[in-house]
Amino acid sequence: MKAAFLPDRGVVKVSGIEARDFLNGLVTTDVTLLHPGFGRFGALLTPQGKITADFLITEAPSGHGGGFLIDCPRALAQALADKLGFYKLRAKVAVENLSDSLGVLAAWDGDPAIKPDLAFADPRNTALGWRILAPAGLAQKVADLIGAELVDSAAYDAHRIATGVPRGGLDFMYGDAFPHETNMDRLHGVDFDKGCYVGQEVVSRMQHRGTARTRTVRVVLEDFSPEPGTAILAGDKPVGTMGSTSGRNGLALIRVDRVADALQGGVPLTSGGLVIRLAEPDDVLSTPKQTVA
Repeated sequence: MKAAFLPDRGVVKVSGIEARDFLNGLVTTDVTLLHPGFGRFGALLTPQGKITADFLITEAPSGHGGGFLIDCPRALAQALADKLGFYKLRAKVAVENLSDSLGVLAAWDGDPAIKPDLAFADPRNTALGWRILAPAGLAQKVADLIGAELVDSAAYDAHRIATGVPRGGLDFMYGDAFPHETNMDRLHGVDFDKGCYVGQEVVSRMQHRGTARTRTVRVVLEDFSPEPGTAILAGDKPVGTMGSTSGRNGLALIRVDRVADALQGGVPLTSGGLVIRLAEPDDVLSTPKQTVA
Protein backbone atom coordinates (compact mmCIF):
# COMPACT_ATOMS: atom_id res chain seq x y z
CA MET A 1 0.00 0.00 0.00
CA LYS A 2 1.18 3.53 -0.78
CA ALA A 3 0.31 6.85 0.85
CA ALA A 4 1.10 10.44 -0.04
CA PHE A 5 0.46 13.72 1.71
CA LEU A 6 -1.19 16.10 -0.78
CA PRO A 7 0.13 19.64 -0.27
CA ASP A 8 -2.37 21.05 -2.77
CA ARG A 9 -5.35 20.06 -0.60
CA GLY A 10 -6.90 21.97 2.28
CA VAL A 11 -9.70 21.40 4.78
CA VAL A 12 -12.74 23.57 5.55
CA LYS A 13 -14.97 22.74 8.51
CA VAL A 14 -18.68 23.50 8.72
CA SER A 15 -20.27 22.92 12.13
CA GLY A 16 -23.36 23.87 14.10
CA ILE A 17 -26.82 22.43 14.68
CA GLU A 18 -28.01 23.46 11.21
CA ALA A 19 -24.83 22.50 9.33
CA ARG A 20 -26.24 19.40 7.62
CA ASP A 21 -29.34 21.08 6.21
CA PHE A 22 -27.34 24.21 5.36
CA LEU A 23 -24.83 22.28 3.24
CA ASN A 24 -27.45 20.03 1.70
CA GLY A 25 -29.26 23.06 0.31
CA LEU A 26 -26.10 24.32 -1.39
CA VAL A 27 -24.02 21.46 -2.83
CA THR A 28 -24.52 18.75 -5.45
CA THR A 29 -24.15 15.75 -3.15
CA ASP A 30 -26.64 14.47 -0.57
CA VAL A 31 -25.15 15.51 2.77
CA THR A 32 -27.97 13.77 4.67
CA LEU A 33 -26.29 10.45 3.84
CA LEU A 34 -23.02 11.35 5.54
CA HIS A 35 -21.76 9.79 8.75
CA PRO A 36 -18.31 9.43 10.33
CA GLY A 37 -16.06 7.13 8.31
CA PHE A 38 -18.01 7.74 5.09
CA GLY A 39 -17.33 10.31 2.39
CA ARG A 40 -19.12 11.89 -0.55
CA PHE A 41 -17.93 13.74 -3.64
CA GLY A 42 -19.61 17.01 -4.54
CA ALA A 43 -19.29 20.63 -5.59
CA LEU A 44 -20.53 24.11 -4.94
CA LEU A 45 -21.78 25.57 -8.21
CA THR A 46 -22.56 29.01 -9.53
CA PRO A 47 -26.25 29.76 -10.16
CA GLN A 48 -25.39 29.08 -13.83
CA GLY A 49 -24.37 25.53 -12.95
CA LYS A 50 -20.58 25.84 -13.23
CA ILE A 51 -18.14 24.48 -10.66
CA THR A 52 -16.92 26.99 -8.08
CA ALA A 53 -15.12 24.31 -6.06
CA ASP A 54 -15.28 20.52 -6.03
CA PHE A 55 -14.48 18.54 -2.91
CA LEU A 56 -14.75 15.39 -0.84
CA ILE A 57 -16.71 15.70 2.38
CA THR A 58 -17.06 13.58 5.50
CA GLU A 59 -18.67 13.94 8.92
CA ALA A 60 -16.28 14.24 11.86
CA PRO A 61 -16.98 11.98 14.85
CA SER A 62 -17.95 13.61 18.13
CA GLY A 63 -14.47 12.96 19.52
CA HIS A 64 -13.15 15.37 16.89
CA GLY A 65 -15.81 17.99 17.56
CA GLY A 66 -18.38 16.80 15.04
CA GLY A 67 -19.35 18.90 12.05
CA PHE A 68 -18.41 18.34 8.43
CA LEU A 69 -14.89 18.36 7.01
CA ILE A 70 -14.45 19.40 3.40
CA ASP A 71 -11.33 18.13 1.58
CA CYS A 72 -10.87 20.75 -1.15
CA PRO A 73 -8.14 22.43 -3.24
CA ARG A 74 -6.03 24.39 -0.77
CA ALA A 75 -5.85 27.34 -3.15
CA LEU A 76 -9.66 27.58 -2.97
CA ALA A 77 -10.13 26.79 0.73
CA GLN A 78 -10.43 30.36 1.98
CA ALA A 79 -12.60 31.42 -0.95
CA LEU A 80 -14.85 28.42 -0.31
CA ALA A 81 -15.07 29.27 3.39
CA ASP A 82 -15.92 32.86 2.51
CA LYS A 83 -18.58 31.78 0.01
CA LEU A 84 -20.19 29.42 2.52
CA GLY A 85 -20.09 32.24 5.07
CA PHE A 86 -21.87 34.47 2.55
CA TYR A 87 -24.65 31.90 2.14
CA LYS A 88 -25.17 31.16 5.84
CA LEU A 89 -27.18 34.35 6.59
CA ARG A 90 -28.86 33.54 9.92
CA ALA A 91 -28.24 29.79 9.82
CA LYS A 92 -26.75 28.40 13.03
CA VAL A 93 -23.48 27.28 11.46
CA ALA A 94 -19.81 28.14 11.76
CA VAL A 95 -17.32 27.95 8.89
CA GLU A 96 -13.56 27.61 9.44
CA ASN A 97 -10.58 27.19 7.12
CA LEU A 98 -8.43 24.57 8.89
CA SER A 99 -5.87 24.21 6.10
CA ASP A 100 -2.97 25.50 8.21
CA SER A 101 -3.48 22.75 10.79
CA LEU A 102 -5.18 19.88 8.93
CA GLY A 103 -4.32 18.36 5.56
CA VAL A 104 -5.05 15.33 3.40
CA LEU A 105 -3.25 12.01 3.02
CA ALA A 106 -4.25 9.77 0.10
CA ALA A 107 -3.66 6.01 0.38
CA TRP A 108 -4.11 3.44 -2.38
CA ASP A 109 -3.20 -0.07 -3.57
CA GLY A 110 -4.76 -1.75 -0.54
CA ASP A 111 -6.82 -1.15 2.58
CA PRO A 112 -5.49 0.44 5.77
CA ALA A 113 -4.38 -1.99 8.46
CA ILE A 114 -6.01 0.40 10.95
CA LYS A 115 -8.53 3.05 9.93
CA PRO A 116 -7.89 6.41 11.64
CA ASP A 117 -10.88 8.39 12.91
CA LEU A 118 -10.83 10.84 10.00
CA ALA A 119 -10.44 8.23 7.24
CA PHE A 120 -12.92 7.36 4.50
CA ALA A 121 -12.93 5.52 1.18
CA ASP A 122 -12.66 7.82 -1.84
CA PRO A 123 -16.21 7.82 -3.23
CA ARG A 124 -15.22 8.74 -6.79
CA ASN A 125 -13.51 5.48 -7.80
CA THR A 126 -12.54 2.49 -5.67
CA ALA A 127 -9.10 2.47 -7.33
CA LEU A 128 -8.35 5.85 -5.70
CA GLY A 129 -8.34 4.16 -2.30
CA TRP A 130 -8.66 6.18 0.90
CA ARG A 131 -8.51 9.73 2.19
CA ILE A 132 -7.20 10.47 5.68
CA LEU A 133 -7.38 13.95 7.19
CA ALA A 134 -4.30 14.65 9.31
CA PRO A 135 -1.68 17.36 9.94
CA ALA A 136 1.26 17.39 7.53
CA GLY A 137 3.67 16.72 10.41
CA LEU A 138 1.96 13.40 11.15
CA ALA A 139 2.07 12.05 7.58
CA GLN A 140 4.81 9.51 8.28
CA LYS A 141 3.20 8.40 11.54
CA VAL A 142 -0.17 7.90 9.84
CA ALA A 143 1.45 6.02 6.94
CA ASP A 144 3.14 3.68 9.43
CA LEU A 145 -0.13 3.21 11.32
CA ILE A 146 -2.06 2.13 8.24
CA GLY A 147 0.78 -0.01 6.90
CA ALA A 148 1.65 2.12 3.88
CA GLU A 149 4.86 3.31 2.25
CA LEU A 150 4.96 7.12 2.28
CA VAL A 151 5.73 8.37 -1.24
CA ASP A 152 5.80 11.72 -3.02
CA SER A 153 2.52 13.37 -4.04
CA ALA A 154 3.58 13.02 -7.71
CA ALA A 155 3.04 9.26 -7.36
CA TYR A 156 -0.56 9.85 -6.34
CA ASP A 157 -1.05 12.30 -9.19
CA ALA A 158 0.20 9.67 -11.65
CA HIS A 159 -2.25 7.17 -10.14
CA ARG A 160 -5.11 9.66 -10.36
CA ILE A 161 -4.39 10.36 -14.03
CA ALA A 162 -4.16 6.66 -14.87
CA THR A 163 -7.50 6.17 -13.12
CA GLY A 164 -9.04 8.91 -15.27
CA VAL A 165 -10.14 11.31 -12.52
CA PRO A 166 -9.72 15.02 -13.38
CA ARG A 167 -8.22 17.67 -11.11
CA GLY A 168 -9.50 21.23 -11.09
CA GLY A 169 -7.05 23.86 -12.25
CA LEU A 170 -5.29 21.38 -14.53
CA ASP A 171 -7.94 19.33 -16.30
CA PHE A 172 -10.65 21.98 -16.14
CA MET A 173 -10.93 25.56 -14.96
CA TYR A 174 -13.03 26.51 -11.96
CA GLY A 175 -15.87 28.82 -12.89
CA ASP A 176 -15.81 27.57 -16.48
CA ALA A 177 -16.86 23.90 -16.36
CA PHE A 178 -20.15 22.12 -15.80
CA PRO A 179 -20.20 18.98 -13.59
CA HIS A 180 -20.95 16.72 -16.56
CA GLU A 181 -17.87 18.01 -18.40
CA THR A 182 -15.64 16.85 -15.53
CA ASN A 183 -17.49 13.52 -15.22
CA MET A 184 -18.93 14.35 -11.81
CA ASP A 185 -22.11 12.54 -12.84
CA ARG A 186 -20.03 9.39 -13.46
CA LEU A 187 -17.91 9.83 -10.32
CA HIS A 188 -20.86 9.93 -7.90
CA GLY A 189 -20.56 13.68 -7.41
CA VAL A 190 -24.11 14.74 -8.32
CA ASP A 191 -27.22 13.40 -6.61
CA PHE A 192 -30.08 13.79 -9.05
CA ASP A 193 -32.74 12.73 -6.54
CA LYS A 194 -32.02 15.18 -3.71
CA GLY A 195 -33.69 18.54 -3.17
CA CYS A 196 -32.65 21.89 -4.54
CA TYR A 197 -29.11 23.22 -4.50
CA VAL A 198 -27.32 26.12 -6.19
CA GLY A 199 -27.20 25.51 -9.96
CA GLN A 200 -29.49 22.48 -9.83
CA GLU A 201 -31.79 23.57 -12.63
CA VAL A 202 -28.98 23.75 -15.19
CA VAL A 203 -27.41 20.45 -14.12
CA SER A 204 -30.76 18.63 -14.12
CA ARG A 205 -31.54 19.96 -17.59
CA MET A 206 -28.21 18.66 -18.91
CA GLN A 207 -28.90 15.28 -17.34
CA HIS A 208 -32.40 14.88 -18.74
CA ARG A 209 -31.89 16.30 -22.23
CA GLY A 210 -28.94 14.13 -23.18
CA THR A 211 -25.19 14.03 -22.81
CA ALA A 212 -22.79 16.91 -22.33
CA ARG A 213 -21.02 17.75 -25.56
CA THR A 214 -17.72 18.18 -23.70
CA ARG A 215 -16.19 15.41 -21.59
CA THR A 216 -12.94 14.59 -19.80
CA VAL A 217 -11.32 11.46 -21.26
CA ARG A 218 -8.12 9.47 -20.81
CA VAL A 219 -5.54 9.74 -23.55
CA VAL A 220 -2.36 7.84 -24.38
CA LEU A 221 0.73 9.90 -25.21
CA GLU A 222 3.60 9.06 -27.53
CA ASP A 223 6.58 9.80 -25.28
CA PHE A 224 5.81 13.46 -24.67
CA SER A 225 3.76 15.54 -22.25
CA PRO A 226 2.01 18.62 -23.64
CA GLU A 227 1.38 21.40 -21.15
CA PRO A 228 -2.14 21.61 -19.71
CA GLY A 229 -4.20 23.83 -21.98
CA THR A 230 -2.41 22.81 -25.20
CA ALA A 231 -4.94 22.55 -28.02
CA ILE A 232 -5.95 19.17 -29.40
CA LEU A 233 -6.52 19.19 -33.15
CA ALA A 234 -8.26 16.87 -35.59
CA GLY A 235 -6.48 17.93 -38.75
CA ASP A 236 -6.54 21.70 -38.34
CA LYS A 237 -9.81 21.77 -36.39
CA PRO A 238 -9.71 22.35 -32.59
CA VAL A 239 -11.49 19.54 -30.74
CA GLY A 240 -10.28 19.94 -27.17
CA THR A 241 -7.46 20.80 -24.77
CA MET A 242 -4.89 18.76 -22.90
CA GLY A 243 -5.08 18.41 -19.14
CA SER A 244 -2.65 16.81 -16.69
CA THR A 245 -0.17 14.14 -17.80
CA SER A 246 2.15 11.58 -16.26
CA GLY A 247 4.36 9.36 -18.37
CA ARG A 248 2.29 8.12 -21.28
CA ASN A 249 -1.02 8.73 -19.52
CA GLY A 250 -2.97 11.94 -19.76
CA LEU A 251 -6.39 13.53 -19.47
CA ALA A 252 -8.06 15.77 -22.01
CA LEU A 253 -11.21 17.86 -22.23
CA ILE A 254 -12.72 17.13 -25.64
CA ARG A 255 -15.74 17.95 -27.76
CA VAL A 256 -17.21 14.46 -27.97
CA ASP A 257 -19.08 14.97 -31.25
CA ARG A 258 -16.08 16.47 -33.05
CA VAL A 259 -13.71 13.76 -31.84
CA ALA A 260 -16.20 11.03 -32.80
CA ASP A 261 -16.40 12.50 -36.31
CA ALA A 262 -12.60 12.57 -36.52
CA LEU A 263 -12.25 8.96 -35.39
CA GLN A 264 -14.92 7.79 -37.82
CA GLY A 265 -13.19 9.69 -40.62
CA GLY A 266 -9.75 8.32 -39.78
CA VAL A 267 -8.40 11.79 -38.90
CA PRO A 268 -5.63 11.57 -36.26
CA LEU A 269 -5.70 13.67 -33.11
CA THR A 270 -2.62 15.75 -32.35
CA SER A 271 -1.44 18.04 -29.57
CA GLY A 272 1.74 20.05 -29.81
CA GLY A 273 2.30 18.55 -33.24
CA LEU A 274 2.41 14.92 -32.06
CA VAL A 275 -0.22 12.20 -32.25
CA ILE A 276 -2.31 11.29 -29.21
CA ARG A 277 -4.78 8.44 -28.87
CA LEU A 278 -7.92 7.98 -26.79
CA ALA A 279 -7.52 5.26 -24.19
CA GLU A 280 -11.15 4.20 -24.72
CA PRO A 281 -12.26 5.34 -28.18
CA ASP A 282 -15.37 3.15 -28.14
CA ASP A 283 -16.74 5.24 -25.27
CA VAL A 284 -16.70 8.32 -27.52
CA LEU A 285 -17.94 6.53 -30.61
CA SER A 286 -20.89 5.05 -28.73
CA THR A 287 -22.02 8.42 -27.34
CA PRO A 288 -25.39 9.52 -28.79
CA LYS A 289 -25.22 12.46 -31.20
CA GLN A 290 -27.77 14.44 -29.20
CA THR A 291 -25.84 17.01 -27.22
CA VAL A 292 -26.46 19.94 -24.92
CA ALA A 293 -24.33 22.86 -23.86
